[in-house]
Amino acid sequence: MEIRAYEAQDEARIAAIWHRAGLDEYDYLPAFQALTPEQAGAVFAEVIVPDAQLAVAWIEDQPAGFIALRGSYVDRLYVDPQRQRRGCGSRLLDWARQQSPQSLELHTHQQNSRARAFYEKHGFKAVAFGMSPAPERVPDVEYHWRPADDDADNTIE
Repeated sequence: MEIRAYEAQDEARIAAIWHRAGLDEYDYLPAFQALTPEQAGAVFAEVIVPDAQLAVAWIEDQPAGFIALRGSYVDRLYVDPQRQRRGCGSRLLDWARQQSPQSLELHTHQQNSRARAFYEKHGFKAVAFGMSPAPERVPDVEYHWRPADDDADNTIE
């Protein structure tokens, strides 16, 4: 597996990963379920790519997942459903920690138990519970990772 910088020429394939992974996980988000591949590609290009530092996990010359980082904020981390549980997400998170070694923050949906377990396994601590912005408007959780947190238990109840 190789992690390398996102290249615009791969946009359609990376957007397709985002779409497939979202369809696989977000059965509780009707608006996402209704996205066509073309609409997902447009959202990817117009919302996710601008102002983000993206990295892509490649396995055998095929993109397997990506991460979008905005400073220390993990804006997106998605792995193709057929490539999950093979270390792609962990490697992408390692890349993000290299880019922002002092801290990382992110939000995920409270219902996304797979993502929550993944982040908690990697040392992220839940620091706040709230509501995601429109159009989703579902309960979310804010996570933080700090190197010092690896030895401390500072989760909230």
